[in-house]
Amino acid sequence: ARDLLTPSGSIFVQISDENLHHVREVMDEVFGEESFISVITFQKTAGAGSPSLGTQVVAGVCDYLLWYCRDHEHVKYRQLYLPKVITSGDLGAYTWVEMPNGIRRRMSQQERSDVTLLPKGSRIFRADNLTSQSGVEKTKYQVDFEGRVFRPAKGVWKTSEKGMEQLKLKKRLILLGDTLSYVRYIDDFPVTSINNFWEDTVIAGYSDPKVYVVQTSTKVVLRCLLMTTDPGDLVLDPTCGSGTTAYVAEQWGRRWITCDTSRVPLALARQRLLTATFPWYELKDQQRGPAGGFVYTRKQNKKGEEVGGIVPHITLKSIANNEPPTEEVLVDRPETKSGITRVTGPFCVEATIPTPVDWEGDGIEDSGVVSTEAYGSFVDRMLEVLRKSPVLRLEGNKTVTLKNIRPPAKSLSLTAEALVDVTAPGQKPSLADVIDEAEEQSGRRLPLTGNPVAMVFGPENGAVSEKLVYEAAREAHAKNYTHLYVIGFAIQPNARTLVEKSSDVMGVPATYVQATPDLMMGDLLKNMRSSQIFSVCGQPEIKVTKDKEKQYQVELLGLDVFDPITMDVAHRSGNDVPAWFLDTDYNDLCFHVSQAFFPRTSAWDNLKKALKGEYEESVWNHLSGTISAPFEAGEHKQIAVKVIDDRGNELLVVKKLRAV
Repeated sequence: ARDLLTPSGSIFVQISDENLHHVREVMDEVFGEESFISVITFQKTAGAGSPSLGTQVVAGVCDYLLWYCRDHEHVKYRQLYLPKVITSGDLGAYTWVEMPNGIRRRMSQQERSDVTLLPKGSRIFRADNLTSQSGVEKTKYQVDFEGRVFRPAKGVWKTSEKGMEQLKLKKRLILLGDTLSYVRYIDDFPVTSINNFWEDTVIAGYSDPKVYVVQTSTKVVLRCLLMTTDPGDLVLDPTCGSGTTAYVAEQWGRRWITCDTSRVPLALARQRLLTATFPWYELKDQQRGPAGGFVYTRKQNKKGEEVGGIVPHITLKSIANNEPPTEEVLVDRPETKSGITRVTGPFCVEATIPTPVDWEGDGIEDSGVVSTEAYGSFVDRMLEVLRKSPVLRLEGNKTVTLKNIRPPAKSLSLTAEALVDVTAPGQKPSLADVIDEAEEQSGRRLPLTGNPVAMVFGPENGAVSEKLVYEAAREAHAKNYTHLYVIGFAIQPNARTLVEKSSDVMGVPATYVQATPDLMMGDLLKNMRSSQIFSVCGQPEIKVTKDKEKQYQVELLGLDVFDPITMDVAHRSGNDVPAWFLDTDYNDLCFHVSQAFFPRTSAWDNLKKALKGEYEESVWNHLSGTISAPFEAGEHKQIAVKVIDDRGNELLVVKKLRAV
């Protein structure tokens, strides 16, 4: 991460108080203590602990952001502000009021507790210090005010004699006993600077709905982004989650990259981005786009409150020098164009480079070579998991329990071999199976002297290829294995077809078994149910029709889904899947989303509300339906449909249009 940062770049690490000190030690070691900027404390929940809820000590309601930079001298920082809210009972030093008739007095205790008791047009102010400990001798002069003469008791006046006259003229002086003070109105600066304690970041209600278990408040990510980046800058989040960073970056004109190890958060993030709506911010330079910056202007509402992206900052210096007030830019208030709804721009979802398990001659050039030792370690880990959880969930609510799982003595492509445990619960052994099992246990027959089943594991970071299935099936047939189980995290469509036709084409029946992606996160295995690790993942069932105008339509009929809770396999109709996507011109390399549908969710509601009924209800029903819009055949004359199931698995089916 350090090497990826530009000299002006920053990195934020969110952590709880449990490991805050450890993470800071690591960050100090990697970035250097001189690169530390701040620890930001933000409130994540409003709940308090209680003995009834199992909390015996003070409740933790905060998380922390460790903020480091690449180069402290060049770090990019944009000050953020919050509107200054006049809160009853929390006015601090602002205890004076100027009445509409010009009379100044201290506020009563009741007025400080409830500022609404003040007459309309009253201005709250504080009596501020008018002297400074440092300055030049010529600012140590006497001041005549209300018939009395004043000299600075210590130090010098904060302004020159000419400046003091301007303060008198603007009625900015007030006498407190024997002390001459400066009148600072609470609305001289209508905003207040944000520091490193954020107490307004609780995720609650429907303003920031939580769709992921460890989702960070949008406001927290937004502040980090606005403080340290400009429009057009690149933001990286290596822990995608629900895609909050990508969502915020997309809204505010930042480029973004995000990644995750699990399919579920990627599916959530993709839906969130595809269905998001944003305001249209005015650009300074249309040619450069967001990189040219946003437009900020000063605006006031009917009450005279500053509501624009530029606010005045009235200071003692600006009044004394008779200058216009300085202006501060609020980077979170760019000008917006009403009547325009902006959606997410083009983005792609890519997988990491697969482990090269295909051999030379497959026609595919591997660009990322992974060592044999690394792949061997993955195979050993998968074998260990399979030994601990030897149950394979198959179609029709069937299970196969394996035993004696081991690598084959000699193999070109197969990964493991095993025997089916016919005595396991749920099995229906034949008489021959029972006799074989008894002979093995009595010692009359050596284990594995029968015909075991074969297994081949797909790559750790990629999809099972057709070449891998072909080589494994050919070897399994040659060695008289009774069945081939292809186990992987994903499978290419042509490889899936070969698996289903393996009995006829290769002479040995084969089954594709889906391994849960959480296997790549080893520490989570201890909390997983063994029956959820390996299961069959159904293939989407689609129907392609062609009309008289030679346009095509695709209908998602459904897919078979395994429920790891009920242990049942059920056919789910097309309108009961979380999401499905259509590529109308699939090139066998990259899936390009031409049409997106979210049948089982209200994903399009935000866009529907933003467009305020500009489209008929039938349009929204279509976007949450199972039938695509008509399209013409593309260059490659084939389509692909990708379905996202409840576990985040991406199920892909490809169909040639020539056959329609």
